[in-house]
Amino acid sequence: MKKVICSEKAPGAIGPYSQAIEANGMVFVSGQLPIDATTGQMPEGVEAQARQSLENMKHILEEAGLNMSNVVKTTVFLQDMSLFAGMNGVYATYFEGAFPARSAVAVKALPKDALVEIECIAVK
Repeated sequence: MKKVICSEKAPGAIGPYSQAIEANGMVFVSGQLPIDATTGQMPEGVEAQARQSLENMKHILEEAGLNMSNVVKTTVFLQDMSLFAGMNGVYATYFEGAFPARSAVAVKALPKDALVEIECIAVK
């Protein structure tokens, strides 16, 4: 059985998908663009965008009763690999102890011309 997870503190889905799905003790968080749910705006620069994407992910996890320590896998999508160091510096501040497994890939383009998008899998 699956359960839809939705946080008003994160931007709503911009297509036919859920912010997150919980199934069998796992929470699958859809890719989070760096959009501020309050203003609908994206900050400038990869560091600020990485922070906003991670904050959105954190809010969704909190809605599921979890936190960043429950994250076991992330995937980071970057507009260009030259942005990796800036994203990575911010990313490191969101996790303590054992970091989750991670993939980071450059893509041709991201929705709304974002520089970064981050998704995750967390366990209860």
